[in-house]
Amino acid sequence: MSVSHCLTGDKVAIDAFLDQFDVFLFDCDGVLWSGNHIFPDVPETLDMLRNRGKRLVFVTNNSTKSRQDYKAKFDKAGIQANVEEIFGSSYSAAIYIARILDLPADKKKVYILGESGIEQELASEGIKYCGGTDPNMRRDIEQEDFDALADGSALDPEVGVVLAGLDFHVNYLKLAYGLAYLQRGAVYLATNTDSTLPMSKSFFLGAGGVGAPLVTSFGKEPLSLGKPSQAMLDAVEAKVKMDRSRTCMIGDRLNTDIRFGIDGKLGGTLAVLTGVSKKEEFLADGAETVPAAYVEKLSDLLG
Repeated sequence: MSVSHCLTGDKVAIDAFLDQFDVFLFDCDGVLWSGNHIFPDVPETLDMLRNRGKRLVFVTNNSTKSRQDYKAKFDKAGIQANVEEIFGSSYSAAIYIARILDLPADKKKVYILGESGIEQELASEGIKYCGGTDPNMRRDIEQEDFDALADGSALDPEVGVVLAGLDFHVNYLKLAYGLAYLQRGAVYLATNTDSTLPMSKSFFLGAGGVGAPLVTSFGKEPLSLGKPSQAMLDAVEAKVKMDRSRTCMIGDRLNTDIRFGIDGKLGGTLAVLTGVSKKEEFLADGAETVPAAYVEKLSDLLG
């Protein structure tokens, strides 16, 4: 049975652990910060790793921000990072739709349930979209909407994909459009299916929670393009050119971050206890997802 080792307070063990890896993949929410609260000594910890010659890549399931948005947040937090080191689930979805998904020529448009981060990443790949932050979708549904959705006259005939992410303005109208497109054969994708989002030192609805009505009504799960999807890891590997055996995934959530590293056969995984999962979950007898090691907070790596 796998055993997870606590590194907190053991500098010898920390050094030995870090020496095993050349590349570290980081989750962001719950590891580096919670909402706008930056965890203590995070910039110093990342600087320490860079000074040791480690390569850092930030892999996040939060679809509300584009890579440029995240770069701005890193800058504000005093964390060194460039756009090429950032992989969000919106970017992963855009790459999949543009370069992998084989859509008919007249069905290339994407209907978005989500925020501007998705729109920016789709636009970066030349993908047309509708829905999303369109102000006309932020209202109550009316009888005319029901009629136009039922007969299809309200729908864009070019839509071939429904892409669901975290949407802070979700409503019945948006969901009704999403279901109507799916019922007419659109491909169902999700940036990620996280049940919760760590924010402001608490937990709120994640993309999976927001998209749950579509899953229930349509009767099928979407293909998720965030962690733990290996499509996301393949995209990271193609760009970073990393050796998986010398790569470690650091995250706070067992079923996404740690599973992502284990399924991808990375050299190691490290759980940080400032986010979703608690150590009792992976230290319990028979635990299915067990990180190689864990720390109470990321800055414990400073020793």
